[in-house]
Order: sequence, then C-alpha cells, then structure tokens
Amino acid sequence: MTAGTAAELLAEARARLADAPRERLGELQEGRRLLGIPRPARIAPRGTAWHLGVLLLTDDAVLSTGDIVRSRAEVRRGFAAESQRRRAELAAAAARGGVPEGEVVHIGWEVVDLERMSERSTPLAVRAGQTLVRWSAAGGYLPLARYLHERIELLQHPPERA
Repeated sequence: MTAGTAAELLAEARARLADAPRERLGELQEGRRLLGIPRPARIAPRGTAWHLGVLLLTDDAVLSTGDIVRSRAEVRRGFAAESQRRRAELAAAAARGGVPEGEVVHIGWEVVDLERMSERSTPLAVRAGQTLVRWSAAGGYLPLARYLHERIELLQHPPERA
C-alpha cells in the first residue's frame, strides 16, 4: 500500500478486500417487558464488515472494534466467573437475534470520524501528517498503510489451522 490520507488508504483497502469474507455487525438490544414479564436481550443485525484487527471496515465507514461474540444456543450452566456468565448471555442474545450458531457477530463497535481522529476516542491518530493506528491498548502506533497491508494479507491468506 502506498502512503496517503486515511480515506485514500481505506478506499484502497476496500478494493483489495472485495472478495474477502465479512463478519456480522450487531447491536445489543436489552429485553423489554411485555405484560410485566421481562424479555431476554437480543442482538439485532446492523450489516457486515471486514474485520481488520482493531478496525472494522464497511463499504462506507470505518469502525473501532468492541466485543466479539460467537452465537450459540442458550444453555443453563454453572459459571465460575460473572464474566463467563455475561459472555454466555451475549452468545445466546446473538442466537435470539438470528445469527446462525457458530457465526461471529461484533457488538459495541463505534464509528470512527476520520475528520476528528483523536488518541483517546479512536484507534486512529494523525501525527506529523501521517495516519497511524494503535493496534492494542498497551501497544504503540503503526503507520495505517502498513497495518492495513498486514491485516488484509492475514484475512486473505490465513495461517494454517487458524
């Protein structure tokens, strides 16, 4: 990939990803009460995106990733930790929302405003005129062009048994 503005780099990435698989986007909708009876939460579909590490790329936007859930039917289990219980609830909510069992859905993602990138609110930042991506909370910044190139290669040619 060549150096350029974030919008140019993302447009180039979309062209390279045209035939690559996408993953579902969803929005958690907490259950409402119906005649006083609480209804369980579900994950409503909100489109698809290419998953590129800390970024989700759609046809017309770039999003920062949130939680990733694999859909599965609700099963009553005992849990050693509250976090396990919450993950199981989200997986069941995905199934209730129509996500086929075993498929991945992204929730809690946020739209990245390319005009107002800041270090605190997005994984993207501009320093010295170069667009950078912070690939983890503890990690440093990489040039966006290099990051996209590496992530697209991984998506198109996953490692064996990945």
